[in-house]
Amino acid sequence: MSALLEVSGLTAFYGASQALFGVDLTVGDGECVALMGRNGMGKTTTVLTIMRMLRHSGGSIRFRGRDLGPLPSHKVAQAGIGLVPEGRRCFGPLTVEENLVAAARPGEWDLGAVEKLFPRLGERLSQKAGLLSGGEQQMLVIGRALMTNPQLLILDEATEGLAPVVRHEIWAAIGVLKTSGLSILVVDKSIGELATVSDRCVVLEKGATVWTGTPAQLSPDVTARYLGV
Repeated sequence: MSALLEVSGLTAFYGASQALFGVDLTVGDGECVALMGRNGMGKTTTVLTIMRMLRHSGGSIRFRGRDLGPLPSHKVAQAGIGLVPEGRRCFGPLTVEENLVAAARPGEWDLGAVEKLFPRLGERLSQKAGLLSGGEQQMLVIGRALMTNPQLLILDEATEGLAPVVRHEIWAAIGVLKTSGLSILVVDKSIGELATVSDRCVVLEKGATVWTGTPAQLSPDVTARYLGV
């Protein structure tokens, strides 16, 4: 499997405080990789650095062999990486349809495809996004990212704080995306759900990669050491 995203020895700072101390991860074509770790261990910082919303101080980030280091964040998006950020950041005053088409690019993911994945959105195209439920807003943000027709989709805590029934819908959608062959990097705390969609897991501890393997290799010892409360 050829590497789509290659992150090697990544270090980064927030001001004078170092946040990343050596993150290594790869995502292959058509692969779903889970980025895991306790709160505050550098998962979202890694995502922000990949997307060039935070500059790195060392290491490298390559996408299809291209160095992303010099690029601004909008150029990273144009290169083919779609981000579903933590916190359901939709454009509240705009309608569902306006949110979806705001950054749309030609490809298989269009309004019809998004409506098929999330039928609720198709029923609410003319509704203001700010009036949607939290789960519907999360579906909208995923749909908006898909309509950029990315080669790699990054989901940062896409199910956090949602009702169980909505979480189930979103995990089912992620499963559909994986089956379609889309490359995915997913950050989440739900070990059970991650295991059902992920090909590999990368675990961070204190801003560094400490374990990589398949979900089947994620032993109780590893879980207790790096993922337990």
